[in-house]
Amino acid sequence: MPTKTNAAHVLGARGEVAAVRHLTRLGWTILDRNWRCSEGELDIIAHDGRRYVVCEVKTRSGARFGHPLEAITAGKAERLRRLTQRWAAEHQVPITQVRIDVLGLLRADDDGFLIDHVQEIC
Repeated sequence: MPTKTNAAHVLGARGEVAAVRHLTRLGWTILDRNWRCSEGELDIIAHDGRRYVVCEVKTRSGARFGHPLEAITAGKAERLRRLTQRWAAEHQVPITQVRIDVLGLLRADDDGFLIDHVQEIC
């Protein structure tokens, strides 16, 4: 029987796949997934045709404990900015050419996801 932690991990992985599918339908190019450095991880790095976009993906099975976008606290936003600066420096991309988006996914009844995509959240 799966544990809560395993179930959450599986749901999160499925959410990231759905987020990538959403972004590619928009015509974006996926450049990197689960980019890691010593300070943490960025879920998705894409290019929307004009700018580089760091995409944080928050997936929930329901809104019982709040909407996924509510998970972006001031501390989380600061960490995303710091990691984005690290990614940009490593890839020699001017930080002015990078924005941070958040995709909040809620599992739908048909086993799909409802996606809220907020641009330039932090």
